[in-house]
Amino acid sequence: MKATWILPDGREITAEVTAGHSLMEAAVAANVPGIIGECGGTMSCATCHVHVTDDWRAKVGGPSDFEDAMLDIVEGPRTEASRLSCQIEMSDTLDGLVLKVPFE
Repeated sequence: MKATWILPDGREITAEVTAGHSLMEAAVAANVPGIIGECGGTMSCATCHVHVTDDWRAKVGGPSDFEDAMLDIVEGPRTEASRLSCQIEMSDTLDGLVLKVPFE
């Protein structure tokens, strides 16, 4: 399965992502600038903020209440498309997922 991250300057990074892995883990492994994952996916740092592209928002779904609160402290602009990539788990349904990195 694949996911693509679009950087603020328009460059794209596409990587293979194993089912069950978070998109934060995949981004860190692929050296995606702007995705740090400082807390390792425990939802305590908000350094894996992404914007889910419009075509994928319904499939990815919205944030939990706790994630929603954490999104208040992200760098870069928070939008309706904002998610913490540590909370998005790759699955067959998300093969081809496209995310935008709002801040590098």
